[in-house]
Amino acid sequence: MRDLHDLLTEQSGVVAARQLPNLASYKLVRRNVRARRWSSPHRGVYLAHNGEPTPHQHLWITVLAAPPGSALGGLTAAHLDGLRGFETERHHLVVPSHARRTAVTNVHLHWSHRLGQDDVHPNKQPPRTRLPRSLVDAASWMNSARGAATVILASVQQRLIRPVELLDAVGKRGKLRHRKHIVEAIADADVGVASLPEQDFARLCIRYRLPHPTRQAVVPRPGGAYYLDADWDEFGTCVEVHGAQHLDQLHWDADLHRQSAIAAGGRRVLQVSSFAIRNQPHVVADLVRRALLTGGWAG
Repeated sequence: MRDLHDLLTEQSGVVAARQLPNLASYKLVRRNVRARRWSSPHRGVYLAHNGEPTPHQHLWITVLAAPPGSALGGLTAAHLDGLRGFETERHHLVVPSHARRTAVTNVHLHWSHRLGQDDVHPNKQPPRTRLPRSLVDAASWMNSARGAATVILASVQQRLIRPVELLDAVGKRGKLRHRKHIVEAIADADVGVASLPEQDFARLCIRYRLPHPTRQAVVPRPGGAYYLDADWDEFGTCVEVHGAQHLDQLHWDADLHRQSAIAAGGRRVLQVSSFAIRNQPHVVADLVRRALLTGGWAG
């Protein structure tokens, strides 16, 4: 059995009463708490100092204050495994459905009938669900279908996971909120839609009967390549879809250079915003149609 020092080292200085290896360890912990050298941020959970917990210690406190078998999940677990852009103030915690009710506060609690070895990573600490499960859960817990699709597309775009792994995780889940939109987003990610605005543009092309573009088309350049959001090479036309990330100065300057270089090679470069795609699709479709007709499309 691990001794108290090992537990504190492995768990960033946080330990639960149920983990203490023997009575002597329990007495030592209680003595440190009474002397105010240690603190008890939650009943039955102890912190080996009396200051504010670090963010990582907060994660351990959340897990150890919950019933045994609980694990961090959703966006909290996904963030620990590399997902960026979806940080939350309150942690997401998955609790076994058969467990006693918990007094853990200020967290998003999710009760689950399925929380076994296939769902919780055996080695990563603090305990958390495996990445495919974390991402699918996070998507299903979003307030909107659009938010669900954003999580799925971002995880693939950031190269954290393959679409087939996400699809497998969906298949293992029971009732799932936003299931249809999650599956659609996985399919879109599998064929190259790298962001939600690009997904919306792909649907716009279908709605207005425009020819299917090549997504993330590669255009060689000195020392590398440009990747085009949507390209019709035979008609000399491409579309660049701009989301909010393109508004900062560095992105804007890089985009100007990139689009000028593509245009210098002979392509017509149409720049459209995600706002226009969502709110003025007929205007965007008309611009694309005119550019394609100019390039020789029969219409």
